[in-house]
Amino acid sequence: MFRFENPIFLWLFIILPLLCLVEYLAVVRTKRRLKNIGDTQLVSAIVEGSSALRRRVKFILMLVAISIVIIVMAQPQLGMKSVSSKRAAIEAIIALDISNSMMAQDVSPSRLDKSKLIIGNLVDKLNDDKLGLIVFAGDAFVQLPITSDYVSAKMFIQNLSPAMIAQQGTDIAAAIRLATASFTQKDNIGRTIILITDGEDHEGGAEQAASEAHKKDIVVHVLGVGSDGGAPIPTSDGNYITDENGETVVSRLNQPMCNQVAQAGGGIFINVDNTSDAQTRLLQEVDKMQRGQIETVTYSQADEQFQAFAIILLIVLVIEFSISRRSNPKLDNLKLFRD
Repeated sequence: MFRFENPIFLWLFIILPLLCLVEYLAVVRTKRRLKNIGDTQLVSAIVEGSSALRRRVKFILMLVAISIVIIVMAQPQLGMKSVSSKRAAIEAIIALDISNSMMAQDVSPSRLDKSKLIIGNLVDKLNDDKLGLIVFAGDAFVQLPITSDYVSAKMFIQNLSPAMIAQQGTDIAAAIRLATASFTQKDNIGRTIILITDGEDHEGGAEQAASEAHKKDIVVHVLGVGSDGGAPIPTSDGNYITDENGETVVSRLNQPMCNQVAQAGGGIFINVDNTSDAQTRLLQEVDKMQRGQIETVTYSQADEQFQAFAIILLIVLVIEFSISRRSNPKLDNLKLFRD
C-alpha cells in the first residue's frame, strides 16, 4: 500500500499555481516592455540568448523539481519490510504480591503503591530488556507475558489492586513456579525473578520453588516490603481487617522467610522502606547480570521510496542546468530552443 509518512507537506503544492501566476504576469510584463521598444519578434531576435521556449522549459523543470522535493519531504512509502536486529538483553519477571496485607501503610503511601513505584522506575531504566509481570495472592496468574513493550507494562502496573484476585492469601511458591515457566527458551541469557512481597506466606514451599528456579540458572531476588513493627490492613470502608476475635490484624514483614527464599534462589534480599535504597540496590543487581543476544524481527517498518524521487530530481536539475546557460552553442543550434 502506497502512503506518505508526513502528508502535511503535500500542502506545499499550493505554491505551484502561485508560481504559475507569477510567471504569467512576468511574461505579460516582458511582452509589454518589448512592444514599447518596437516589433516584438524583431527585438527578441536581436537579443542574444533570448528564447521564449527555453524560458518555458526552464520554468516547467523548476516546477517539477519543486514537486519532487515536496514529495520527498512527505516521505513516500510503499509496502512493508521486515527489520531484524540483535540486542544485548536480559529477561526479568516481576512476581508482585497483591494480597490484602500489601495495603498496609507501614511503608508510605502503602506497601503496594511503593512496590508499583519501584517497578515503574525499574521499567524506566531497562534498555532492550524483556519484562514479564505475574501477580499473586492465594493464586498466581500472568498479568503480562514477557515482552519489551514497556508502555503496556507500566499501564498494567498502575491498575494493579487486591481486587484482581478473589482467592486471598499468599502463595509465594505458586508465583515462583509460574514465573520460572514463563521465560523464553533463549540460550546464554540472564534471567531473574524479582519477587516483591511482605513475606506472609500461607502455603509454604517458597524456598523449594526458589531453589528449583536457581537450578535452571534463574536468579531469584526478593524485595521485602514492610517493617518489623507492621501495620493494620485497611479495608475499602475505612476500617481495618480484624480476626475472628474482633481484634485488629497487624501485618508484619517476614524478613527471615524472605531471606531464606532469596538465598535458595541465588539472589539477595532487599528491604523496601521509605527510602530509595531498595530501588538503587535492585538496579545494581540487574546491571550485574549476563546479557545475551536477543534477535528481534519486526514487520511494522514501511519501505521508504524517496530514493527513486531523489534520482529523478537529480536528472531534472542536470537538464535544467544544461539549458540554462545562455552561451551554450550546442543548445542554441537546436531549433527547439529558438523562436
